[in-house]
Amino acid sequence: MAVLTDPISDFLTRFKNAARAGNEEFTAPYSRIKADIANILKEEGYIWNYEVDTGKHTQLRVKPRFVDGRPVLTDLKRVSRPGRRQYVGAGEIPRVMSGLGIAILSTPKGVMSGGSAKRQNLGGELLAFVW
Repeated sequence: MAVLTDPISDFLTRFKNAARAGNEEFTAPYSRIKADIANILKEEGYIWNYEVDTGKHTQLRVKPRFVDGRPVLTDLKRVSRPGRRQYVGAGEIPRVMSGLGIAILSTPKGVMSGGSAKRQNLGGELLAFVW
């Protein structure tokens, strides 16, 4: 297995590829931050559900959401990368696609969507845009 320098980007790419290919589910290596991102995607309606499979290697099994055979996910963009971190304050959190998408942030109180971070007046590392 290859060594990954950006496991969050790998998870998001697997999600995008599975949605575009019409796969009912995909798996990714488990980490707490990926589970937190999957929880946000579930709350915002981009995935049906996710579960943690324990075994020899702990896996995160995610089921993308489809409406009328088309994926709910249109696209996503990884913003902050290991070589170029991007941080925003509570008042600087961008609106994604004029409010049709979400921003995912890592804040001092955990990983949350941009709307939740604004309501709690929190800033942090801007992980990704999803629309």
